[in-house]
Amino acid sequence: MKHKQEERCPQQIVEGIAASSGIAIGPALVFGSNGSAVPQYDIGEHDLEAEMQRFLASVESAVAALDKILEVQKKDQEVDGGQRVAMLESHRLMLRDPDLHDRVQELLAEKMQNAEWILHTSIQEMVEKLGRSTSEYLRERASDLQDVERQLLNALMGWQMPDLVNLDSDYILVCDDLLPSQAITMDKRHVLGLAMDHGGKTSHTAILTRAFEIPSVLGLRSISAIAQNGDTVIVDGSSGTVVVRPDAVTLQHYRQKQKAWQKREVRLMRYTQLPAETRDGKLIQLKANMEIPEEVDSVLTHGADGVGLYRSEFLFLQSATMPDEQMQYEVYSRVLDDLPGKSVTIRTLDLGGDKLFPGNMDYHEKNPILGWRAIRFCLSETDVFRTQLRALLRASAHGKLRIMFPMVSGLEELNQALELLREVREELLREAVPMAANIPVGVMIEIPAAAMISDILARKVDFFSIGTNDLIQYTLAVDRGNERVAYLYEPFHPAVLRMLTVIIRNAHLNGIPVAMCGEMAGDPLASLILLGMGLDEFSMGAAAIPEIKHIIRSFTLLEAEELVGTVMEMKTHDEIYQYISQLMEKRFDFTFGT
Repeated sequence: MKHKQEERCPQQIVEGIAASSGIAIGPALVFGSNGSAVPQYDIGEHDLEAEMQRFLASVESAVAALDKILEVQKKDQEVDGGQRVAMLESHRLMLRDPDLHDRVQELLAEKMQNAEWILHTSIQEMVEKLGRSTSEYLRERASDLQDVERQLLNALMGWQMPDLVNLDSDYILVCDDLLPSQAITMDKRHVLGLAMDHGGKTSHTAILTRAFEIPSVLGLRSISAIAQNGDTVIVDGSSGTVVVRPDAVTLQHYRQKQKAWQKREVRLMRYTQLPAETRDGKLIQLKANMEIPEEVDSVLTHGADGVGLYRSEFLFLQSATMPDEQMQYEVYSRVLDDLPGKSVTIRTLDLGGDKLFPGNMDYHEKNPILGWRAIRFCLSETDVFRTQLRALLRASAHGKLRIMFPMVSGLEELNQALELLREVREELLREAVPMAANIPVGVMIEIPAAAMISDILARKVDFFSIGTNDLIQYTLAVDRGNERVAYLYEPFHPAVLRMLTVIIRNAHLNGIPVAMCGEMAGDPLASLILLGMGLDEFSMGAAAIPEIKHIIRSFTLLEAEELVGTVMEMKTHDEIYQYISQLMEKRFDFTFGT
C-alpha cells in the first residue's frame, strides 16, 4: 500500500555544507554501501591458508573490475594522465599494497577469524589513523580506503554494488558517502542534486559536483537515515539547506526560488560572450579557477577569458605515487590544448603541511598552515620541483602558459625559484625540446610579508595574483577552519582592504598587472571595491563569472573608484559590509548572499 508522504513523516530541514550552488527538487534515491553487515566468525589453524587465498583472490577480482572502469575512463579522456584515471590507478595500487596484505595475514594468524572481518579491521585501523589527522584533506581521503574495502568485500562475499551508472529517471541522490569511483562513474544526466552525510568542500565529491554543476550539500550527518526512496527532497546548494518531505508551503516557496534562480542564471548567461567592460570602457579580464581537466567545459560555457589559477597539486594528491614528468606533461598540455588562444596560469605545487604528498603520509606538523609547504617544500625537494618545471615548460608548446609560484615570502625564495626555472629551461634547450619562447612568470601574494615588499617582488616577475584565502587569515591571525574564530575572517576588514591597495599600487607602479584568485574575487559584494582599486584580473569558480561580469558592466570605473574612496574612510568591517550590501541590493533585482 502506498503511503502519502505526510502520513509517513513530517517535513524535516537539515543544514550542511554548501558544496555546489543551485537548487534541485526531485525524488530521493537513497544510495548507500551494501546494507549487509560484515560477518565475523572464528576459524581454525587449518583454515588460515584458505582464508588468505580467499583474500588474495578478492584482490584480483577487484583489480579486474577496476581495470574495466579504467579502460572506459582512459578512452573518454583521451589522455592517460587525467585526474580521474590517476585516482583510480591509486586505488589499484592500494588493492595491491603489500603493507595491507601483510597486515591481513598478520591479523588472520593473531585473531583466527574470517578474511572479511580481518579485512574490515585492517582498513578501519587505517581509516581511524587518517581520522585523527589535523589535515582536513587526509581525513577526507579515508573515503579512498573505504572504497577499496568495499571493492574487496564485494568480491569476497559476492555482493553487487548498486548501479549509479545507468539511471532510469531523474533523482536527488541521497547517501551516507559517495566513494570516488562511484562519483566518477555515476549517470550525471539523471542526478539532479546530491545530499550526503559526510564530506567537505575539498572532498572528491564536492570538487566533481562543482565541475558538473550539480547542486550539492555535504556534511549533513544523518540525511541518509532521514530520507526514504521516493521522498521529495529539496537541495539548496547555495545555502547548504536540504528539506526532506517538504510541506506544501515549503515546496511552493522553493519551487519559486528555483524558478527565480533558473531565470537569473539564464539572464546572467547572456553575458558570457560579452566583454567584462565598464560603462566607461575599462576592460577587465575574468578568468576561472580550475582543479581538474573536467572543468574545461564549464570554463568555456561561462565565458572565461582563460584560467587564472590551475591548482596543480590536485594531480599529486590523487596518486599513490608521485606523478612522473610524462603524466604531468600530458595533463598540463591537455588543458592548454582544450583552451586554444586562452592563457592558463598553472600554480606550482602547493604541497606539504596539511596537504601531504605521496610517500610522506606519516609526516605531521603542529601548525601545518604556517609550515613546510608550497615554495618552501619545492625548494627543499628540488627533484620534485624540477620534474614539474620540466613538464610545465614542455607543455608550454601547446598554448599560452603562465607559471606562478605560491607562498613566496621574500626575494630570496623568488630568486631561488627563478634560478631553478632558468636551469631547467637550459636543460630542455640542450635536449632540443620544443617550448614557448616567452612564458610569463608570476607570484601569488598571500603572505603579509610579500604584500609589504610587493614593490621589490614586482621588479622580478611578470604579474601578481593575490591569494586572499591565505592573505586574509594571515593578516587577521584567524584560522578560517576553526569554528571558534571563523567569524573573525572578514574580507572587508579595513586592514585587508588597505593591504590590497598597497599590492595593486606597487604592481602598477612597476608596470605589471595584478590578478586575484582567492574566493574574494568571486564575491559579488567585493567586485565593485576590487574594480575601483584597480584590479586587472579576477579569477574565480567558472559558474560565478557571468554574475561578476554583469556587475562590472553595470558601473563606470569612476563610480567604482568613488566607492573605494568612501569605503576606505570607514573604520569597521560591519560598516563597510552594510554599506556595500545596501548599495548592491538597490542597484540589482536580487539580494546577494541568499
